[in-house]
Amino acid sequence: MNKRILIIEDEEQIALLLKDYLSQAGFEAHMHGTGKGALETVEKISPDAVILDIMLPEVDGLDICRGIRKKSALPIIMLTAKVEEIDRLIGLELGADDYICKPFSPREVVARLKAVLRRTSPEKPVQSISIGSLTIYPELYKVSAGGEDIVLTRSEFMLLLTMAKHPGVVYSRSDLISSVHGYEFEGYERTVDSHIKNLRKKLSEFVNDNIIHTIYGVGYKIEV
Repeated sequence: MNKRILIIEDEEQIALLLKDYLSQAGFEAHMHGTGKGALETVEKISPDAVILDIMLPEVDGLDICRGIRKKSALPIIMLTAKVEEIDRLIGLELGADDYICKPFSPREVVARLKAVLRRTSPEKPVQSISIGSLTIYPELYKVSAGGEDIVLTRSEFMLLLTMAKHPGVVYSRSDLISSVHGYEFEGYERTVDSHIKNLRKKLSEFVNDNIIHTIYGVGYKIEV
């Protein structure tokens, strides 16, 4: 992904935890621990998105959100321990793209961030993707090899397409199951292993080499 994310959060443990999860998801994560100087850091780093805590020392997150919005449409996800409805409305009216209440799952934050980035920077439609002898047609939900169509389930197709968009990139099971079901899906991640097994079996009837590689303890990647 190589997207640069700025975390503005004064609770160091939370910031470090988010940074770790973002890094594992392929983002370049940076931290800023106070409201003071936050806008200057935004300008200096030029992030692709900001994860912004409302309750910050010296300058609160709402003022920082206002400052960002005066100059930029930069995607902003706001974090807060406040759950009152008025706080949600104020945050979103200031131009925040999403709003997450503490305590939260770091994996949910990552998934919500990906969703915000997709909405604000949608990928251009791709007519086809070639991986070795395979040709994938994203808009048609179609895969072919040597002129023959390969019949896949929707889940198998989405797994293949996700990895094929970035050959060589290793995807965790969490990333892959999110691509199939969305971040709200709470199913067991090992179901990905079953889908991958079936996908490999179907592809092996048309492709001599195994292009889906297991990275033990991490996930999967496609590489010819």
